[in-house]
Amino acid sequence: MTAVKAYAAQSATTPLAPFTIDRRAPGATDVAIDILFCGVCHSDLHQVRNEWGGSLFPMVPGHEIVGRVSAVGSSVSKVKVGDMAGVGCLVGSCKSCGSCAEGLEQYCENGATFTYNSADSAGVMQQGGYSKAIVTDESFVLKVDPRLDPAGAAPLLCAGITTYSPLRHWKVGKGMKVGIVGLGGLGHMGLKFARAFGAHVVQFTTSLGKKDDALRLGAHEVVLSKDPAEMAKHAGTFDFILNTVSAPHALEPFLEQLKRDGTMVLVGVPDKPPELNASTLIFGRRTLGGSLIGGIAETQEMLDFCAEHDIVSDVEVIAIDQINSAYERMLKSDVKYRFVIDLATL
Repeated sequence: MTAVKAYAAQSATTPLAPFTIDRRAPGATDVAIDILFCGVCHSDLHQVRNEWGGSLFPMVPGHEIVGRVSAVGSSVSKVKVGDMAGVGCLVGSCKSCGSCAEGLEQYCENGATFTYNSADSAGVMQQGGYSKAIVTDESFVLKVDPRLDPAGAAPLLCAGITTYSPLRHWKVGKGMKVGIVGLGGLGHMGLKFARAFGAHVVQFTTSLGKKDDALRLGAHEVVLSKDPAEMAKHAGTFDFILNTVSAPHALEPFLEQLKRDGTMVLVGVPDKPPELNASTLIFGRRTLGGSLIGGIAETQEMLDFCAEHDIVSDVEVIAIDQINSAYERMLKSDVKYRFVIDLATL
């Protein structure tokens, strides 16, 4: 075991503070990574404050991890010492169920092991990337192309794959009209990907002040979703809508934007369940779906796509001792568009 500096929450009501955790010595299939940057995801805040229930403390959050490989086990072939590498939301799965066999480890039928607030098959509680180093099985390590800015690449490990995966699964591409609901950490990545895939992209936002930024990020059009007249102009015209909002909100105004047989996919997780009038789905044969991150192979595909197309997250880099104020700012949507912790400050 190696003692590693970290920041942890000791309870749902106390701020994150310096903490020391133990990382295991690398086994034959393990990769040790010195963490350079870790993105701050809205789910970190939900987990730290136990808003979804089931949080276990002390908790070191963080699942958007980019760093440099410092050691590898004797059987490791994916990366070598000195390489840039990443760890996302997953650090383990059964590797034998139907979902794992299809490369969909995030839906592991025997229970995936997540990067923090999750126990592995031996019952060891995992701790995340608000720390100086991590040791992970090679199967769950991602290669990060050196062409990618490491700070901007960190959020790709969650915000990136969370939006890339449904766009790929529902085959978004040329000739399609695609809406993105919300222009935050997830939304701005969905916007970049949908544009890169060749779709006609419309950004929905509640703030007119975000119009110029949405256009800069790749939107062809911007719709103020609280303006009924603007919404009416687009009703029934969308093939696909990616809804990234994690605050409680009405779904029906967006479902009404879909064509017959159109699909809206949710990737945000509000802390209150939505209400829905089934007739909105029935009378247009519309579909409401959901999507959870992506498997390891798809995450690697996404990282490689980003390197080829020069796509990273728009970030604000912070010192680790700013994390509590960053959480408060995140609640006010006061970030463009993802906080990333510089672990050199720990």
